[in-house]
Amino acid sequence: MRTVKILLVSSHPVQYATPLYRLYSADPRLDVTVAYCSLQGAEPGIDREFGVEVAWDVPLLNGYCWVHPPNRSPRPSLHGFSGLLNPGLWGLIRNGRFDVVVCYGYGAASFWIAALAAKVSGAALVFTTDAHTLAPRDGARWKAFAKRVVLPLVFRLADGAFGPSTGAVGLLRMLGVGAGSVFLTPFVVATEFFSNGALGTDRARVRMAWGISPDAFVALFCGKLVSWKRPQDLLEAISRSEGVHAVFAGDGPLRIPLETRAAQPNLSGKAKFLGFVNQTALPQTYAASDVLVLPSEYEPFGVVINEAFACGLPAIVSEACGSAGDLVRNGETGYVVPVGAVDVLAERLHQLAANAKLRAEMTRKARARIADWGPEQNTEAFANACLVLAARRSPLSMSHTPQSSPDA
Repeated sequence: MRTVKILLVSSHPVQYATPLYRLYSADPRLDVTVAYCSLQGAEPGIDREFGVEVAWDVPLLNGYCWVHPPNRSPRPSLHGFSGLLNPGLWGLIRNGRFDVVVCYGYGAASFWIAALAAKVSGAALVFTTDAHTLAPRDGARWKAFAKRVVLPLVFRLADGAFGPSTGAVGLLRMLGVGAGSVFLTPFVVATEFFSNGALGTDRARVRMAWGISPDAFVALFCGKLVSWKRPQDLLEAISRSEGVHAVFAGDGPLRIPLETRAAQPNLSGKAKFLGFVNQTALPQTYAASDVLVLPSEYEPFGVVINEAFACGLPAIVSEACGSAGDLVRNGETGYVVPVGAVDVLAERLHQLAANAKLRAEMTRKARARIADWGPEQNTEAFANACLVLAARRSPLSMSHTPQSSPDA
């Protein structure tokens, strides 16, 4: 069997994805190239939602083959259809003799250049989605209707679809994608990076820097301070929970109103705002906390749950989080609460704060769960899916001699 030649089309380098690309590249069954439409993330740039300049402090561009066809958009952006316009993808795919082309998105012009080139070239085309519901982030009803009409057409155009959660797989099936064309490729992080980084954390020293007592119960919010993640719910919950503190690791437009609320008498001294925390500092941030809280009203997955589990934290998430069920199992690895149910969130925090034995048991189960939902599982699922799709497109060619990957 020859190596399957794969092109991954991504909007930009993502800190969660690049460790997987290295694993894919090390798999002898695969010949992988990543085409980036932008290098934002690997290069410093303003993140629109964090509201600060972001350059990840972990390597994003080494250990795998990548190319960057120039973005010719007159207004380059990671947002909107015209923000990514990389015509070089056409020649790359038409001349590259790829077996599989995976588009990590469909909302920008560049993904459609790649999709058309794949179809014309005879490569198996794959679209991906992390969505588990048609409900849009802003709640606009017309968008939900439009998605119900358009998305089945988008995904039926492809030869396969990858979803990172059981919820996403269910949505793809609901949209009419055949069971044999939908593949679960688990949403994962570099588990060892977080678990190893958390080892040896001096909780007392980190707590001292936060101005929080070593024996206090700390609920951590990690993410962008934006409306759909509902960080205010955690503030309101700790105002009703004696002895519970909150730490917010992240930045965004809600930071000032949150800090204003946290200064009021019933919250004074109970909340700490760290601002943007880069990758290498995250493990000790998790390790110095007691539970992760993600009360979002819109959350395709919630990859911070993976990070928290790897560092030994259970989690409380809302029902809107795609990780609910796959990772957060109610009463086992944490709790799942209704969106906006501050009283329920406060009660769950109180239960965990008052019961060290319960916390220890949830921590054990969280570690065990993430051990079965990691990079190795993703790599195997990805490889198997690509092998199946490539064989369907050209079953006879799968016995041919391997071909070299394009020069990065």
